Amino acid sequence: MTTVELAYGRKGLSVDLPPEARATIIRKPTDHSAQAAPEAAIDAALAAPIGAPPLEEAAQGAKTACILICDITRPVPNHLFLRPLIGRLLAAGVPPEGITVLVATGLHRPNLGEELAELVGDPWVLETVTVVNHDARDEAAHVALARTPTHDVPVSLDRRFVEADVKIATGLVEPHFMAGYSGGRKVIAPGVAHHETIRTFHSARFMEHPLATSCNLEGNPLHVTQLEIVHALGGTIYAMNTVLDEERRLLFASFGEIIASHQAAVDVARASCEVAVGRKFATVLTSAAGYPLDKTYYQTVKGMVTPLDILATGGTLIIASECSEGMGSPEFHAAQERLVEMGADAFLNSLEAKALADIDEWQTEMQLKPMRVGRIQLYAPSLDSSARAATGVEVIDDIAAAVSDSVKRSGEAEVAVIPEGPYVVPFAQTG
Repeated sequence: MTTVELAYGRKGLSVDLPPEARATIIRKPTDHSAQAAPEAAIDAALAAPIGAPPLEEAAQGAKTACILICDITRPVPNHLFLRPLIGRLLAAGVPPEGITVLVATGLHRPNLGEELAELVGDPWVLETVTVVNHDARDEAAHVALARTPTHDVPVSLDRRFVEADVKIATGLVEPHFMAGYSGGRKVIAPGVAHHETIRTFHSARFMEHPLATSCNLEGNPLHVTQLEIVHALGGTIYAMNTVLDEERRLLFASFGEIIASHQAAVDVARASCEVAVGRKFATVLTSAAGYPLDKTYYQTVKGMVTPLDILATGGTLIIASECSEGMGSPEFHAAQERLVEMGADAFLNSLEAKALADIDEWQTEMQLKPMRVGRIQLYAPSLDSSARAATGVEVIDDIAAAVSDSVKRSGEAEVAVIPEGPYVVPFAQTG
């Protein structure tokens, strides 16, 4: 019997595979070592910015600075870099009351109280500068910029970022099932964008584009739009980019001009996250990446989409997710209920008729992609009966039994196991 460990909640999940199954474990390559001294790696990145002058030089004479951080759904090591960034701004003469750390929530809920303290990871930051959440629905909080030239997206961004003398985005660079890779420009949009901006480039004309997929930036309409939003802001925007290993330890950090420094991190992330497998599988067992990503079913959809290249047509994809906060937003829950009521084809047709997507229905649209390929089974014991019905997939209570049934149905003993879920993207590369 083979036992596999899946990323699940905070503690993980052990699964004893049935004896008839032979596991192919797909994980990040082991030849990428975590930084022995992560604080020193951050300092080195700050000392050698890519494509931009040192931060202290850029901040001379500045009265305001805005630092974007990702929300609680990403395990970004904010505790490593926020104090050094703020310290350099203060040393350059930026007053502490002029520095804002802005949580780039996009259309996610705000992070408050103990959760905000956990997210920031350093009490000194909370005591020294202003830390607030972006609100995409607050009309007065945004500044309109020019529409993007390629895909004609209306652009409005959080005023606190647009009007800051020094602009810094921070984040985690990891595979993203729509935008290719997260981090960098994505922390600006959708991170601190107005809801109409977000809903436009999450509409079906973007989501159904064949190049809007995991690990692809070339021609990806979301990436193209995000770069054009960066250019519309003008001036130098800085970014602190991090790449983590399976144990959430710092693998790499880059700092500098947002596009160039992000690309440097993407190059490292590609080598550590994209895995050539050489075949497809009739059974794939994966996770939603554990805490904090698997707090909701909304985020769980990512783990269903990223392994699609290795799922054989008609195969079974089994995913484990704690879903400790249930479905996610009320808007997403409503979209899922519409999917169940209407059926996949009618639901997609309703989306394609819209120029402006309803909030969070794009995640339901992304769920259609694995549903077109094979059978989706979800292990999420925290979901109540209403939520289980709204997932639109088969909910199971025994992973080992589901694996056994899939092996018997397909007649193939080989089972692909992806312990870290969407943080690892396997490619069949069958030629």
